[in-house]
Amino acid sequence: MAADGGGAGLSGASVDETSLRYAGWRVVAGCFLMALFLFGFALYGHGVYLAELQRLNGWPAALISGASTLSLLLANVFATFTNELVARLGAKRLVLLGLVALAASMVLLAFATAPWQLYMAFGLMSLGWIGMGTIVSATIVSLWFVRRRGLAISLAFTGASFSGIVVTPSLVYLVERFGFATAMLAGTAVMVVVLVPVALAWIGPPSTGARIDDPPPAQTPHAASDISRAMLMRRVAFWTISIPFALALVAQIGFIVHQIALLEPKIGRANAGFAVSVMTFMAIAGRLGLGLVVDRFDPRRVTALSIVSQAVALLTIMQSDTVPVILAACGVFGFSVGNLITLPPLIMHREFSAPSFVVVMGLSNAVSGTIGSLGPAVVGAVRSWSGGYDTALALCIALEMIAAVIVVWPGLSRPIEGRG
Repeated sequence: MAADGGGAGLSGASVDETSLRYAGWRVVAGCFLMALFLFGFALYGHGVYLAELQRLNGWPAALISGASTLSLLLANVFATFTNELVARLGAKRLVLLGLVALAASMVLLAFATAPWQLYMAFGLMSLGWIGMGTIVSATIVSLWFVRRRGLAISLAFTGASFSGIVVTPSLVYLVERFGFATAMLAGTAVMVVVLVPVALAWIGPPSTGARIDDPPPAQTPHAASDISRAMLMRRVAFWTISIPFALALVAQIGFIVHQIALLEPKIGRANAGFAVSVMTFMAIAGRLGLGLVVDRFDPRRVTALSIVSQAVALLTIMQSDTVPVILAACGVFGFSVGNLITLPPLIMHREFSAPSFVVVMGLSNAVSGTIGSLGPAVVGAVRSWSGGYDTALALCIALEMIAAVIVVWPGLSRPIEGRG
C-alpha cells in the first residue's frame, strides 16, 4: 500500500485521537456513510428487489436470488485483490469507482426487464462491494488511528447495521408511494449526492508529513506468518471455525435476502419493512452488548448460543402469523446478526498465534463468505421446489443447529501451540 501508506499509524505525540476535532473522526463518519448506503442497497435491499421484481416481471424467486448470490459470491472472490487495487488506484479513487458501480447497478435494476439485465446489475453491485466494502473502510480508518483504532473501525462498521433501520424502510416506502423504478432512481440520487462530496473531502490517508510508527497489521511487512495456508487447512481448529460460520451465514444471509418476500404474506408489506428495521436495530444492540461482555466468556460458547438463538427465532417465524410475535422473533434473530462477523476473529486470537492471524482470518473469511453467499440461492431454490418458505426455513434451522454443535464439539476446538 505504498500509494496510501504515508499516514499509517500516526504518532500519539503528534495528534490527539480522542479529540472530536481530530480529522480522523471525519474519516470514520465518511466510512459510516459508505457502509450505510452499501449495506442498505447491496445487502438488505436485496429483499426489496426480490419481492418487487417478482411482482413486476413474474420472475421466479430462484432466478432473482441466484443473481443475488452471484453478486455476493463475486464480491468474496474479488475481495482477494483489494490491497492491490488500493495500492494501484488509491483509496479515494477506488471508493469513487465502487460508488459508480453501485449506482449503475441500481439504475439498471430500476429498468430491468430481462434476466441478463438483472444479472448484469448484480454483477456491477459486486464491484461496489470492492470499492466501498469493509476491507477498504478498515484500511482507510487504520491509516488514521493507532490507540483508538478498534473503536474507530467499530463505529465505521456500525453504518452497516443502521442501513437496515434507515435505508430499507425508506426504500419500501418509496416503492409503495412512487413505484419501484422511481424509488430506485431516487435512492441512487441521494446516495450519489451524499457520498461523492464525502469521498472527495474525507476519504484518503493523512498528510504525508505524519510520522509512521505503527502500520496496520495487514500492511506490516515484518509480521511473517508462522503457518502456511496448506498447513492451516490441515488444522481441525481452523475448520471448526470456518464451517460453523459458513453454515450460519448461509441461513443468515438467505433469511435477510428473502425476509420481506417471506414475511409479506404473513404480516403485510409495511410490517415486513418494519421487521427489517427491528432486526437491524437489534443487530446494533447485539454488537454493542457483545463488545462489553465477550472478553469474560469463551467466544465459541457465545457463538453457539448466538446461532441457536437465531434457529429458535426462525422456528418461531415459521410457526406464527402474529405481527408482535414475528417482530419479536426478528429482533431475536437480529441480535446475533452483527455478532457472526465479530466472533470469528475473537476465536482466532485465542487459538492461533499472532503472526498467523492475518492468514487465518483471510482464508477463513474466503471459505465462510463464499459458502455463505450461496444462502439466497439455496433458500430461493428450496422455496421454488417446495412451493413455500416453510421448508427453506426448516433447512436454515437445521444448518444453524449443526453449526452450533460443531463450534463447541469437545476435542475439536483445542487451541494450537504457540497461540498469540
